Amino acid sequence: MDENQIRSLIAEVKHGTLSRRSFIRTMAAVGITAPVAGQILAWNDVAMADATLAYKPAKAGGGGPLKILIWQAPTLLNPHFALGTKDQVASRIFFEPLAGWDKEGNLIACLAAEVPTKANGGLSADGMSVIWKLKQGVTWHDGKPFTADDVVFTWSYAADLATAAYTTGSYKDIIVEKIDDHAVKVIFKNPTPFWADPFVGPVGQILPKHHFGDYAGAKSRDAPGNLKPVGTGPYKFVEFKPGDLLKAERNPDYHVKNQPHFDTIELKGGGDAVSAARAVLQTGEYDYAWNLLVEDEVLKRMETGGKGRVEFTPAGGIEFIILNTTDPWTEVDGERSNAKTKHPTLSDPAVRRALNLLIDREAIQKFIYGRGGIATASFVNQPSQFKSSKLKYAFNVDKANQILEEAGWKMGADGIREKDGNKLKYVFQTSTNAPRQKTQAIIKQACQKAGIEIELKSVVASVFFSSDAGNPDTYTKFYCDMEMYNATQPQPDPERFLNQCVSWEIANKDNKWLGRNVSRWSDPEADKAYKDAQKELDPVKRAALLIKVDETFCEANIFLPLLSRNIVGGVVNGLMADISGWDVTTWNLGAWYRS
Repeated sequence: MDENQIRSLIAEVKHGTLSRRSFIRTMAAVGITAPVAGQILAWNDVAMADATLAYKPAKAGGGGPLKILIWQAPTLLNPHFALGTKDQVASRIFFEPLAGWDKEGNLIACLAAEVPTKANGGLSADGMSVIWKLKQGVTWHDGKPFTADDVVFTWSYAADLATAAYTTGSYKDIIVEKIDDHAVKVIFKNPTPFWADPFVGPVGQILPKHHFGDYAGAKSRDAPGNLKPVGTGPYKFVEFKPGDLLKAERNPDYHVKNQPHFDTIELKGGGDAVSAARAVLQTGEYDYAWNLLVEDEVLKRMETGGKGRVEFTPAGGIEFIILNTTDPWTEVDGERSNAKTKHPTLSDPAVRRALNLLIDREAIQKFIYGRGGIATASFVNQPSQFKSSKLKYAFNVDKANQILEEAGWKMGADGIREKDGNKLKYVFQTSTNAPRQKTQAIIKQACQKAGIEIELKSVVASVFFSSDAGNPDTYTKFYCDMEMYNATQPQPDPERFLNQCVSWEIANKDNKWLGRNVSRWSDPEADKAYKDAQKELDPVKRAALLIKVDETFCEANIFLPLLSRNIVGGVVNGLMADISGWDVTTWNLGAWYRS
């Protein structure tokens, strides 16, 4: 399909003779992904859709209770401290961004009156600024009006390094100005091709100034709103028991007509993924089960119970392993895995390369994840124009042994390779979950054949994914040699996702381990490519720069990608849930209903 044909189709969408959905499907047929097709329409000033789920209830309320199981239980309700997906899911019930991402990668207005375009004056031609017009008549759950002051405050709150928000990277390099009570202007330091990051999606949720104004900076962790939120969302806070139970009730003053459908929300945490799946698919006790990290064969058997179904949503998540090139066993400046230190064995590129060859990705996909994931060697896999065609994976124990032997790592009498008094012995940690423990076991078995001893460690998910600065077992502390988890790409563009590869985002004691770069490894070339991508307006050149960042970390075997993950959820029969692979599960919770 040539440029003239694409422009002709765009014209049809503008005149209403071709639907947006048909346009996106036509683009997909010629290899252009849905998010890119959506961006093409946005760039050509084609209006965005108002919603992605055909909402049928004619009035708000009357739907009774909605019961959700989230086995990685949330521990806090401030979205700017919500380092783990579980806390983002819970926070999003109450707080809202200016816009969110639907399942096709379209930007959908929420607290904004409309999505900015060049035609409506929202996007500057030079890429230096964005004007957001705010929805009027919106109130906080306590009755106070939502205004531009709240948006400006959220920017200053998140941008303040003393706040130690995990969202700081999205706000620290911009300026936000109030135009009037219902409009703000975001000003960038450089031309910014991907402007839909601040105030959008999981990182974009707006905080009420009148509740958090006295708790910015160093006082941020003391705010009552961290555990008792007052937001603008479809449900109002009732009760929260961290690590266990969250209750909410319908917001009668919600700003979307006829929403929400359900009268109450119960978000139950704890347990495990298998029991969560069973409670929806077999017993129907709950309506939705989040993040079903369960072997696919087990899910298929449960679906025969007839009470519910498993839904797989394409997404940008990646199940992967990080290798630690710092020393996790020596404390420097009050922290282990300090970026100033060097790992005695994993700092050797040959060892990291060998470990990458000892991962049987095909077996992990076939026997564990099935429909839930696809084996990959790339950290970024969606949308396809950002995926490296260069990165390949292989499982080869003989090659791994050869590499280690040539690098001087000799097999000891105990069957463990060593050099200069250092043995290839590692602690490999992940969250407690059956598929992950089975994946660990597969990797451990292969490593034994190459003279590498692996000690397996599993940490309860509520601890592993928490932002507790005092707990040594969180994944951001990385107090071990290697660890595995799923990183969620929060938007169709991978720029923000890849900030975990830059030097200025290294997790450490000073930022309360909320820095996005958990690996602590950095490369000047990756830093430069990332910075160049942030201001490159040519989409092809920009994609190449972001691919370079990905390739730098994967070729150095700091990141060992395993599977490109789909979102796997259990849905009870009759529930209509709007799930997006580019936003959190609860991004459009107000539109859920029971048919």
